This record gives sequence, structure tokens and C-alpha cells, in this order.
Amino acid sequence: MSKDIVLAFSGGLDTSFCVPYLQERGWNVHTVFADTGGVDADERAYIEARAAELGVTSHVTVDGGPAIWNGFVKPFVWAGEGYQGQYPLLVSDRYLIVDAALQRCAELGTKAIAHGCTGMGNDQVRFDLAVKASGDYEIVAPIREIQKEHTQTRAYEQKYLEERGFGVRAKQQAYTINENLLGLTMSGGEIDKWQAPGEGAVGWCKPRAEWPTAPLRVRLSFVNGEAVALDGEKMEGHRILAKLNGLFAQYGVGRGLYTGDTTIGLKGRIIFEAPGLAALLTAHRALEEAVLTKQQNRFKPEVARKWVELVYEGFFHDPLKTDLEAFLASSQSTVNGDVVLETQGGSVGAVAVESAHILNAKGATYAQSADWGVAEAEGFIKLFGMSSTLWAEVNRK
Repeated sequence: MSKDIVLAFSGGLDTSFCVPYLQERGWNVHTVFADTGGVDADERAYIEARAAELGVTSHVTVDGGPAIWNGFVKPFVWAGEGYQGQYPLLVSDRYLIVDAALQRCAELGTKAIAHGCTGMGNDQVRFDLAVKASGDYEIVAPIREIQKEHTQTRAYEQKYLEERGFGVRAKQQAYTINENLLGLTMSGGEIDKWQAPGEGAVGWCKPRAEWPTAPLRVRLSFVNGEAVALDGEKMEGHRILAKLNGLFAQYGVGRGLYTGDTTIGLKGRIIFEAPGLAALLTAHRALEEAVLTKQQNRFKPEVARKWVELVYEGFFHDPLKTDLEAFLASSQSTVNGDVVLETQGGSVGAVAVESAHILNAKGATYAQSADWGVAEAEGFIKLFGMSSTLWAEVNRK
């Protein structure tokens, strides 16, 4: 029986701990880093060097940018809703990480896969359900194992590594930081204690004192609801998102402190930063509001909320998610055009919309002029409000 195991690896405290832990239990550890676009060349080099330092049997880095755009960003922007109206599902790269790890399992001929998720968080649900939906695999979760005996898990992990001669980066001592193409999340330290984030809780977004003085304007072009160009330059979607992250982070756009209901029942509290997604969602919604019918704009959020719940809670491969995506894709056939975004810092707004599909009646301007008469308006009001008017008449004292 093969003793090869594939570990989804990020170079952080949890997955660094997993390597010697698994090795000491007889596993040949093969690490996979799915680069979903949230790290620079220096960080990629650090992750590869960290894997080598820990003595893994093999390490591969996989380009996950196109996969996360097509597999998550497109339908998420079509949906247009955050989890519980706030959180932009920045953890959704986990599903693409699982795909990359399972591909490595196939290459090595092993059915053993490991992850660094805790037994108190949501990621374990996403990882495990995604793996179970893909086949019959042995799932090993070292952090869950040590949590059976240790309550101060991160302190234990740090000591465990240091006793074996492996250092821990300073930024990992207080916070758990996750970065990908979608954005950044930060937990731990005073954040977990329901206190105000400290000075060290710094991510991509610049603080107010460092925002540029000149406003930023960008133009996004959409075809069938998908962003295809930035300021007139056509490029792949994941590259558009990466550029938007860089541009809007300078203005502090997309940062939030979020408390939500987790899958496992606890209250979760994190800092999140998603400048690019904030810009994409704002532009897409402005275009949709102009080109979809009233009934589409009213009904679509119901579908979106269910799609978001499925993705958040781990049901990425449930057939209902596929069914909902078919509706979302159908709704995008006229979502074509350009949107101009502007920010002066902190938030972003859509200041101009151009599309051949804007539902504009010829000769009509809201509250000013129309191509119908006063009598028609009065008749419409009478019939439209008939039920409520009758109730008032019948029950008037």
C-alpha cells in the first residue's frame, strides 16, 4: 500500500506543521501549492523554499488563476451577492486547491490527501466535501488530530516546528492570513477576541492617510456578464481582477470587518479585503440594473443567495449549484456594455453606463416626460392599487 500523501500547502503555520507531523507517521509528503494569484514572485519562491526546508518528497506549484476565474468569479459576479449580504466568499479558492491536489494524487497513484484545516472552522467542510464528491480518498487532517489533545493549537504548532529547527514567520504568530486572486482574509489575535484590529492587522488596502488625492476612474467592458476588457484593453479575466486589486487597494476599497454564521455553527469574525471583486460587483450590478427587466432584477437575488450559501457551506459540487448557474448564465445574454467606475477612497461607485440593451423607452424620461397620457396614468394607478383600495373601503370605520 502506497505511503505517498498529497498535502495542500501554503507555506503558512498550519500546513508547515503538517509536513513533519505526517513524516513522523510514515508518510512520504508531496506538497502542492495552487497559485490562485494572491502572491507575488517572492512569496512563491518562499513557499517553494519552505517546502524544501521541511524536507518534502516533492513539491509542485500549479497556476490556478484561470480556473478560479472560470470556476468561481464568473458565476459569483453573475450572482452578485455576498454571503449574508457582506462576505465575498474569498475562501472559494479552496475548491480549486482540492482539484489541484487530486490531480497530483492521480499522477502519483495515491488515494491519500491531507489538509491543514482546523476542526473548528469551515474550510474543513469545504475540503472534505469536495474530496468526497470526487472519489474514494483517505483524508488526513493533522490539525484536527492535535486539537483532540491541545487547546492552544497555534502555540503548540509553533513550538513543535521550533523544536525541530524550523522557524515561524513573525506575521504568522498573531494572525492567520490567507491571500489569493479573490482577496485577503485575516483572523487570529485580537480579531478573534472581538476587539478592534491592531496596528499589525494590515493587508493590501491602504489606510485613509495614504489614499491618493486624485480620484481613480476605470472603464470595464462586459460581454454576456463577463468582464473582458479594462480601460479598452482586452485581457483574460483573472488578469483583469489582479489589476483591479492593485488599483483599488491603493484607495482602501473593499476592506471590511465581518461577523457571520459559519457552517459549523460558531460565529466567525474576520477582516477581509477584496478591492477587485468590489469593483467588479459594482460595475456588473450597475449594468444589470439598466438592461434586465424588473422581474429579473427582483427574482435574481433569490437564486444568488442560494448559490452563495451552497458555495460557502461546501456544496460546490452539488447538482443544485449547477442548476442555479444555468439560470444565472441565461440571465446574462444582454448584460453587454461598458461601465465607468470612480473612487475617491473607501468605496467605489458606477458613474456611467453604456449599453445597446438599456431598457429606455423612446421619448420618456422618469418623472419628466413620457409617451403616454395623464388619463392612462390615472387608469393604471386605479387598477394597480385596486385590491388595497377595496380593502380600505370595505374596512373603513
